[in-house]
This record gives sequence, C-alpha cells and structure tokens, in this order.
Amino acid sequence: MMTKLEQMQRIEACRIIAIIRANSAKELMKAAEAIHAGGVDVIEVTMTTPNALQVIRDVSSAHGDAILVGAGSVLDSETARAVMLAGAAFIVSPVTKPDVIDVCNRYGKVVIPGAFTPTEILAAWERGADYVKVFPSGGVGSAYIKDVKAPLPQIPLVPTGGINAENASEFLAAGATALGVGSALVDNRLIEAGDFNVLTERAQKLVAAVQSAR
Repeated sequence: MMTKLEQMQRIEACRIIAIIRANSAKELMKAAEAIHAGGVDVIEVTMTTPNALQVIRDVSSAHGDAILVGAGSVLDSETARAVMLAGAAFIVSPVTKPDVIDVCNRYGKVVIPGAFTPTEILAAWERGADYVKVFPSGGVGSAYIKDVKAPLPQIPLVPTGGINAENASEFLAAGATALGVGSALVDNRLIEAGDFNVLTERAQKLVAAVQSAR
C-alpha cells in the first residue's frame, strides 16, 4: 500500500487526473483501462456513476498500484469514509466541505476540495487541503490560474473544466500542479459506442502535451 506522500508524488508525476463518468460499472472499467493504455495512471471515478463504490473496488483490485484510483463528487464525510474503505487513494469534491477535509486528514488520504475565488481557495488550503481544485476553470482560462498563483504561490492548484490537449500546457505554465480533465478525454458517446481506442489516443495526446510543458 502506497503512503500518502507516494500517492501525491504519483499525481504530480502524471499531472493529469482523468475524470470518468459512465452509465455502467462495466463501461467505466473499460474506459479506465483504455486511458491507462494511453499513459494516464491517475483516475477519478465520480460518485454519479452507478455502483461507484464497487467500481473503485474493482479497478483497485484489478490494477493495484498501476492505476491510482480516486473518488470524485464527494459531498459529505460519510461518502468520503465509504470510498476510502472501497480503496480510493484520493478524494475530490466540487466544493469545500470542512467535514470531508477533516475525515480525509484523519485517515491520511489525499483530499482535493473545490473552490473558485482566492478567498475560497485560501480557506480550503488553511482547512487542510492537499491540493485545491479550481472549479469551474473553463470560463476563466489559464490566465486566472496565473493571477491566483501570484499572491498565493504556496497553494497547489488543480484547475478542472475546459482543459484539453490544446490548452493543457498553458494551464501548467500558468502554475497548475495538475489538471482535472473530463469530457475532453472521456466522452460518454465514445464509451457507449465502444470506441475505446479513441480514448487511448486522446490520453496519448494529452500526455504528450503535458510532457512538452515540463
């Protein structure tokens, strides 16, 4: 079992958190494998996925440390505790809930709460966040990350929303520690059509963009 520090090192080495939403556990498993084949080994399973807890267990059991599996859309401490027991290595929320941060810190799990304004971002950090998810970032772009990092350089930010292979390097150059990538990487229409090879190709392009920004 990896330590929290090792899990954070994995996130910062990959710099991509693939956010997967699917209509079934079977589809999500295949999508996770396709993305992993493309070089992305940090995957967030949203709690809006049917049987999300079982999916987290299955992916963790099937791939072990090869894929770092986390849980997304976690809104309360009860859910946070449940996903930890299911094998989630990190917990992500679209908002900042102190009880979620507290339970993650209590059990030594990486926690990434969501915030938007500088005041919210600082509050999440001071409460005990390991990273702060800047959400939604699609409407403000990479310039906003640069602006926030200027007075708050100590806070590691994970912008999420509107990020793709074309602008990933811009967000990283602006100071992002990692990127939360959803629909630009994992499209439910492709999953439903069984076009998992396209997911692998998208992952490869995104990984190449991130590597070019190093």
